[in-house]
Amino acid sequence: MKHIQSRDNPFFKGLVKLGGSARQRGKANQTLLDGAHLLAAYLDSGKLPQHILLSAAALYDAEISALLERAAGVPVTQLDEKLFAELSELKTPTGILVLIGLPQPTETVVDSRFALLLEDIQDPGNLGSMLRSAAAAGCDAVFLSTGCADAWSPKVLRAAMGGHFALNIHERQDLPGVASAFPGTLLAASLQAKSSLYGCDLRGNVAFLVGNEGAGLSAGLLDMATQQITIPMAGKIESLNAAAATAICLFEAVRQRIVL
Repeated sequence: MKHIQSRDNPFFKGLVKLGGSARQRGKANQTLLDGAHLLAAYLDSGKLPQHILLSAAALYDAEISALLERAAGVPVTQLDEKLFAELSELKTPTGILVLIGLPQPTETVVDSRFALLLEDIQDPGNLGSMLRSAAAAGCDAVFLSTGCADAWSPKVLRAAMGGHFALNIHERQDLPGVASAFPGTLLAASLQAKSSLYGCDLRGNVAFLVGNEGAGLSAGLLDMATQQITIPMAGKIESLNAAAATAICLFEAVRQRIVL
């Protein structure tokens, strides 16, 4: 096991750049997973990381030891505590970070049967929550516009809790082109819509279109929708959080597909 003690180490400096720059992640085609849970989810998806980074305390952690056994053969490097803390964004680091290659989507929009199209979702927490809901609902693909937050940033990865590894994630997409190619019904979430989500038949090929947290969907995408829908609300609140609205839409589709 290698041991890095200096901040001037070239490998460490590269990791710092990777953690803080979407451009660097795209250039290197790599990202960092922070914590035992994300590594477990990645291993469960059938993949192995490229490199494992540990703090000194992690060497005595039973959960991490079990994960290291599952990832036998992957290079491991121990970092001094200060260096590890510099890479981890967690207030209480779990002691393990892993370097992975960015998974490439294996299906195109014409292969999709249950999809999510996201336009300019800028909050990393919202985006991660949406990806987590999409994975839990059984979506086969998520398409992100160029204005969305970086799907592979540390904050989005933490919020999605492993959802990334159960999805085909397509970034920097021309959403009108994706929408026109989708082989099914396009449902656009809109506060101005007259039709209720609960009055729609969601048992066929369905894609939900969800827009920016403040501005909603662009007029162009709204016009492309097969139907515009709204979520009825009994309370005196103007709107739902975008991630919450997305989860409700996705799981109404799940309910219909399972129950009806």
